[in-house]
Amino acid sequence: MDLQSAGSVVLQALTQATSQNTAELKPAEEQLRQWETQPGFYSVLLSIFNNHLLDVNVRWLAVLYFKNGIDRYWRRVAPHALSEEEKSSLRSGLITNFNEPVNQIATQIAVLIAKVARLDCPRQWPELIPVLLEKVKVQDVLQQHRALLTFYHVTKTLASKRLAADRRLFQDLASSIYSFACSLWTHHTDTFLLQIHCGDQQEALSSLERTLLSLKVLRKLTVHGFVEPQENMEVMLLDFLEYHPFPFIPLIQRCLEFSVSFVFTAAGDGLLFERFIVQCMNLIKSIVKNEAYRPDKNIEDSKPEVLEAHKIKTAFFTHPTLTEIAKRLVSKYFLLTEEELVMWEEDPEGFAVEETGGDSWKYSLRPCTEVLFLDIFHSYSQTLTPVLLEMMQNLQGPSNVDDMLQLLMKDAVYNAVGLAAYELFDSVDFDQWFNNQLLGELQVTHNRYKLIRRRVIWLIGQWIAVKFKPELRPLLYEVILTLLQDPDLVVSKSHNTVNSFRTEQFLPYLECIFGLLFQLLQQVNECDSKMQVLHVISCVIERVSIQIRPYVGCLVQYLPLLWKQSEDHNMLRCAILTTLIHLVAVGSEENRAVLILFEVKYYSCVSSPPALPFSLRASSISLSSAHSPQNHFYSFFFFAELSSENVRTCFQIVNAYTYLSATEFLQNYGEGLCRSFCELLKDITNEGQVQVLKVVEIALKVRPLLAPHLFQPILPSVFRGIIDGERYPVVMSVYLGVIGRVLLQNSSFFTALLSQMALEFNQEMDQLLGNMIEMWVDRMDNITQPERRKLSSLALLSLLPSDNSVIQDKFCGIINICVEALHDVMTEDPDTGTFKDCMLMNGLEEPKLSDDEEPPTEQDKRRKLLALEDPVHTVSLQQCVYEKLKAQQLLMGESGFQALMETVDTEIVRQLQEFLHGF
Repeated sequence: MDLQSAGSVVLQALTQATSQNTAELKPAEEQLRQWETQPGFYSVLLSIFNNHLLDVNVRWLAVLYFKNGIDRYWRRVAPHALSEEEKSSLRSGLITNFNEPVNQIATQIAVLIAKVARLDCPRQWPELIPVLLEKVKVQDVLQQHRALLTFYHVTKTLASKRLAADRRLFQDLASSIYSFACSLWTHHTDTFLLQIHCGDQQEALSSLERTLLSLKVLRKLTVHGFVEPQENMEVMLLDFLEYHPFPFIPLIQRCLEFSVSFVFTAAGDGLLFERFIVQCMNLIKSIVKNEAYRPDKNIEDSKPEVLEAHKIKTAFFTHPTLTEIAKRLVSKYFLLTEEELVMWEEDPEGFAVEETGGDSWKYSLRPCTEVLFLDIFHSYSQTLTPVLLEMMQNLQGPSNVDDMLQLLMKDAVYNAVGLAAYELFDSVDFDQWFNNQLLGELQVTHNRYKLIRRRVIWLIGQWIAVKFKPELRPLLYEVILTLLQDPDLVVSKSHNTVNSFRTEQFLPYLECIFGLLFQLLQQVNECDSKMQVLHVISCVIERVSIQIRPYVGCLVQYLPLLWKQSEDHNMLRCAILTTLIHLVAVGSEENRAVLILFEVKYYSCVSSPPALPFSLRASSISLSSAHSPQNHFYSFFFFAELSSENVRTCFQIVNAYTYLSATEFLQNYGEGLCRSFCELLKDITNEGQVQVLKVVEIALKVRPLLAPHLFQPILPSVFRGIIDGERYPVVMSVYLGVIGRVLLQNSSFFTALLSQMALEFNQEMDQLLGNMIEMWVDRMDNITQPERRKLSSLALLSLLPSDNSVIQDKFCGIINICVEALHDVMTEDPDTGTFKDCMLMNGLEEPKLSDDEEPPTEQDKRRKLLALEDPVHTVSLQQCVYEKLKAQQLLMGESGFQALMETVDTEIVRQLQEFLHGF
């Protein structure tokens, strides 16, 4: 795309794409989508959003397209990747404009520069940091702010990288610029204070923004930029408790005194605000829970600083202090507030969506108080258990519905008992409590008692997995049926106990409960509410499996409508996809319509990061259930663009494609797949390396003639790993499995690979082969799976018969491996004394399924068909050893073969003869 001629065309398309007229909007969006892969497109976008004379909305859209393009096309292995020349030009252009007048656009430009920095800095973009450091010094206020904004986003992004090499690079960067960052923050802080003193509020606000950005940069450098921060005199105390607990030890006592005094005594009355309370509680929690302060069971093995921290904590958290903290947490912070009660009445769905999970405790008061209570109770359960039991005892019996404070207090105490369920296991007879009190409270229908009904059913949900007799569960299911029909929406949504049940006891209630859950799904309006109900529905489907088939028809018909309604709500679509995963897994024919819908809509949500893991998982399930490859080849995922959490699912998808239609899939996507794997293997953990090579191994197993050629770029590193004696057993096991497949099922390719590696190692082929066999024999113990051990034996046996002196020299080792494998796979008939290879499979065998067992998926069937062609499952190791030895004997003659057998240990020979008895 020529920059001069295309600029006006792209500008026009962007202008139309900002239009409210769909007749202009849709064609423009389609045209821009087609241009995304055209060379020069992003250079045109850069020139457009750098032109401050153009419409703001057009420039904003240009920035967004540019930013999205970085995610999709900046990596070298990406399909339609940008050329190195264009990327170099774009990098230069991005750091020439620090005078963007629009704040929102300036922020987006800073973010996209950070995205490029994550991929290219410092190796391909060494000039970025020096340019930013120069720009933050300029006198122009706007340029200084924009450069500082970019500096912050770049620092934040680089600090978030977690690979060891990237962390070292960031630490090098931090040590080189830390002094400058400190002086920058000090300068802006002093300027701000001076301007406040002079009464120049407008300028002071501008300086405050720069002060905050400087502080954020300093925070990232401080927390993530030093291995031993206490040894660096310049480092400030920011987030040290979390990242550097030992330098924090001198501050433990003062922090605890300060926080507890303000939050749990009268000293804080009238002075506190929510965010301050949350920070104080988080500080207490971090000190209590910090594993670094926990001494070893053997005190003598503990570090002195650990003992010092433990001593400080023990001295502070006395019985009176702990008692006061626990009572204040329950009686003050656990109570529902007036605002929450009003919200319950006016917006029950909003109230019922509890703000829990994830990191909500870091920012929100209620989850913060609950997490603090849980951690303190866990750490000091012996002290606090009697305190909580006393609070329970004071609330025995039904509460007065006219005493709102008593109802709120009971709700708070029940909340505490639910949170501490595991700690109270030996102290509370929950079955008796359920029968004598809780069951009766669930049956109180007074409107005010809905607080207790909601809390009790939640409490049971907390205890049901801890201590609840199976014979009481049917009674509980009766209660759930009633509560699902409760007129109060908050109570009817408190159905978390459905997530934990015994299938055989639950089945009589399945139809009614599932029907009521579906009604509730239709009744609620908020996305979070629908997500909660869908989660419970998914749990039920997963637990009862195929038993759900008669009741899912309405849900199957409803999900397409819900999908359409949730177009702007990615997380709800994630919940829908999760439900789809479970529906497809149960294999009902009625689900095919939903599956078709999912396949049509699949890529509309795959591009959205929140939905991606669910989409990938649903795709994996879909492929596992597919009868044929028709309409199942989607655009291929290039793994270097994905986070580690999604790569594993992508591997499952690749395996599913391989099982489904190996030849077509590997021919169409094999080369791109190999390129992605090569890029991944450059910088990956041992576990990740194993996962990649397992995918390669499956391809070799399914198409042994085609796959070695497609994955040829990977195989030399595998061969090299064997010769070099890879020290991680699991990795070595997979290495031997991959090369074993090639050697056993494609000997001509193995010979070519051996020739290539001989040139690399500057050795003769026979010498290198001998080194490989020697290492194979030495590392056989790294292989733990019987299938792989048999594969190794068959692979090395494929070298026989041979008159090659090197192979004959390694004959003893080959026989040792074979005898070890025979011990692994042979079973002896006690009546006849004969041996049988237990790895052999019979295609006529069809295992019988019990009523609760799921029938095999289509992929299970494909795996079995593949196994029927796999030498590991079709060739008797016993017979193979016999035939290979017989052939070697014929080749060498009786005397020569006898001399060869004498190189084998006599005990190994005796065991071998036992296995071959009868041949």
